[in-house]
Amino acid sequence: MTDRPLFGYVAKQQNERSPVNKKEKAILAAKTKVLKALAHPARLWMVEQLAVGERCVCELVDGLGLDFSTVSKHLLVLKNAGVVTDDKRGKQVFYSLKVPCVLNFMHCVEAVIKGEG
Repeated sequence: MTDRPLFGYVAKQQNERSPVNKKEKAILAAKTKVLKALAHPARLWMVEQLAVGERCVCELVDGLGLDFSTVSKHLLVLKNAGVVTDDKRGKQVFYSLKVPCVLNFMHCVEAVIKGEG
């Protein structure tokens, strides 16, 4: 066990009944935004593709078999959550993972699915 706080904040003792404060609510809301961004099969697939390296939108469109506009909307959700970043080069837009540590979470999810969690 580690003395490091769980998820970036110190959990309250069980006998403490104080309500969640504004700072904690803001942190929880920010975490929820990231998790919601990842909570879609197409977006998870995109994150897995970006784990290998940057991809242009056209590659993601081809891989998913979805409309360009649909893929763009999914990428915007990931970008707004801070998961990916974009780089415009001429008429093409390339995406990459802004926070590669998201892959650690993905490995954790896979362990849970396999019953190892």
